[in-house]
Formats: sequence, structure tokens, C-alpha cells
Amino acid sequence: MSRLPAIDPEHPDQSELIVRRLSQYSDLAQDEVELLRSLSDAPERLPAGAELISEGERLENPRLMLAGWACRQRYLSDGRRQIFDFILPGDIYGLCLRPQAVALCNAVTLTRATISNAAALGDAVLTHPDSYPGLTSATLMSASTDEAYLLNQMVRIGRQTAYERVAHLILELHHRLRIVGLANESYMPLPLTQEIIADALGLSIVHLNRTLQQLRRDGIVEVKGGAARLLDLGRLRSIADFRAPHVSERRMENGGMRAYAAAP
Repeated sequence: MSRLPAIDPEHPDQSELIVRRLSQYSDLAQDEVELLRSLSDAPERLPAGAELISEGERLENPRLMLAGWACRQRYLSDGRRQIFDFILPGDIYGLCLRPQAVALCNAVTLTRATISNAAALGDAVLTHPDSYPGLTSATLMSASTDEAYLLNQMVRIGRQTAYERVAHLILELHHRLRIVGLANESYMPLPLTQEIIADALGLSIVHLNRTLQQLRRDGIVEVKGGAARLLDLGRLRSIADFRAPHVSERRMENGGMRAYAAAP
């Protein structure tokens, strides 16, 4: 049975992606929002395969990913690669809250990408936190969320089957992309080769390909043409056992509570 194509999500301005990402954690004052928007004023375009951070490099030059995808990774001596996590549009990388921190792995672009200097954000939260309380709080909780995603990666690789791993990673990426407006309930961009996905999940390319085919045959997910269509979101969630990171809670106007990183 043929399926109607999913309606593409909105395409927000690049300058709004970081605003949406950090606004989920804290109410931002107008000057804080304007600071975030200003980060995209001088974009730099990079090809796929460009190194963003090298292992051992001092983390003192934060950058904003405006467009494109990147990853943090490490190679073994025999050429095998482990991808730890993905850097998506609207993400800050190279910002560490620990003094004199160095990168524990390298980061490279996976697609053509556009980045910009985020030094102003680093200066605001590290040097003038009292002047930017909302932004400082949001940045701290964003860092906690990134840690939660690394825990998700440990669960995926350590305990889940191949079928569960693929479902779990797709749901996590879908969750992150929806927050910034780059995915909707049934559609998400996924500009990754099967080799990249396999290296993120600790699978062979052959095993990954078979798993993707099985998910498609089961009417759950179809990955094709640089995108994923979520055909049965309920079953996908049941398979994956995915939990959105809940790093803190925020009081709503009606007196209720919601998690900062709850699915939109």
C-alpha cells in the first residue's frame, strides 16, 4: 500500500536554532536572545570531512553549528572508528565549563556544514554569568543533556539488540531535531551514510542494512534519500525504550511542572 509523503517540517532561520535549543531550558531575556542571534553573523562554510576539533586540543574556541552534521569520534589503530555522538544544527561545540579542558576525542563534519564563532556565548556564561542568568542556566543544563545523550549511547551499544539500537538512535535524533524545528512527527532529515550509522552503533554495515530493511518491512521506519520517515511512531517508541533526557524541571504558569528536555 502506497503512503502519502510526510509534510516537511518548517525551516527556521539559522540564527533561531540556538535560541530554540536553549530556550527549552530557561526563560531568556531579550538581550540574551539577541546575543544568541548575533552568533550567526559571520558564518564559515566547510566541506564534509573537515576537522572541527582535534584530540588533545584546548577547548577555548566554542563554535555554533548553523547547518550540516558533524560527529565526535575516535579511531582505533587498525582503522576502526567509534562515533560517540552527533553535532546537529543549533548545537554548540568546543565549549567546556571546566578550566583548562582539552578535547578527549576529535570532531569532524559528516556533511557540508556552516559554523560560526560562539566566543561571545562562552564569554557571557564563563566570565559574566550574573549578567546573563538565563543564558548561563540554559547552557549548564544543555551540558547536562549532552551527558545524558552519552549515557544513552552506552545503553544502546552495551545492552540493546541491533533492531533496538537503530530504533533508539533514530528516536533520539528525531527528538533533538524537533526541538529546533527541523523535524515533525513523521519526518526527519538523516543525511548519514550506512557506514556512519554503523560506526555509531557498533554494527557492521551488512548487519545495519539488514536491520534497516527489517524496520521498513515491519512498517516502522523507512530510511531513504537522506531522510527518515517514521511510519509508526508508537511501535518505534515501544521497541527503542527511548527516554528523553530530563535534566531539570521548570515551573509553568498554570502551576504544573514539565521537564526541560521533554519531547515537544
